[in-house]
Amino acid sequence: VQLQASGGGLVQPGGSLRLSCAASGSLVSIYDMGWYRQSPGKERDLVATVSTNGDTNYADSVKGRFSISRDNAKRAAYLQMNSLKPEDTAVYFCYAVIRRHWGRDTTAYWGQGTQVTVSS
Repeated sequence: VQLQASGGGLVQPGGSLRLSCAASGSLVSIYDMGWYRQSPGKERDLVATVSTNGDTNYADSVKGRFSISRDNAKRAAYLQMNSLKPEDTAVYFCYAVIRRHWGRDTTAYWGQGTQVTVSS
C-alpha cells in the first residue's frame, strides 16, 4: 500500500491550495484519513482528519480556513486550504489507517511530504 500526496507549492498570503492524497495497492478498508504538517525544528502536528463517515476534526489554528474531505470510491482525501498565512508554511504529510486483510490489524500509512510555502 502506498499513499501519494500532491498539490503543494508556493502561494502568496491569502491564497489557496488544494492537497490530494490517494491510496493505492491491495487493501480491504480505509478508516481515518488526514493531514499532519511539520515545520523545520518543530514536531509534526495534526492539521485535520476525516473519518469513514465524514466526521472531521481540525487543529484550532486552521479552523474556518481549511476543509478536509474524502472520496471513498477513489480512496482519496483532500485538504482545501484557504486564506493561507506564512505560518502555514510546512511540509504536509497525509496519512491513512488501513486494513489490508480482513481479520488482520489496521496499520497507519504515511505519504511522502509535500511542501507548502506561503510567502510574498
